[in-house]
Amino acid sequence: MIDHIGIAVSDITRARAFYDAALAVLGIGVEMEVTEAMTGGHGAHLGYGRDGKPDFWIGSGKPAHGGTHVAFAAPDRAAVDAFHRAAMAAGGRDNGAPGLRPEYHPGYYGAFVLDPDGNNIEAVHHGDAP
Repeated sequence: MIDHIGIAVSDITRARAFYDAALAVLGIGVEMEVTEAMTGGHGAHLGYGRDGKPDFWIGSGKPAHGGTHVAFAAPDRAAVDAFHRAAMAAGGRDNGAPGLRPEYHPGYYGAFVLDPDGNNIEAVHHGDAP
């Protein structure tokens, strides 16, 4: 349904350090870089994804008031746990430790971390109920 999504970040260098660490454990990395020179002074952008396809973009600018929520698919619960640890070590703030969220559905296992700009970043595995 959605081809890609982008969010503005206040400090692209700081955001890159956070997202590089947090998303690497999910097999997601920078697939494309657009420099400020390439945009004619309209900010720098980084496209994260897999297999050469950037699906998630961050770009220098004024972050949305109130933040944004983006959830990344994890292959298993261990990857959700690893995401949370990596994101916290990279400067994220806990917004929901790894665990089951049966209010969404019985097998929903997720973790939530606020990025340096306050965006709610999640890793989720839709596995079987325990």
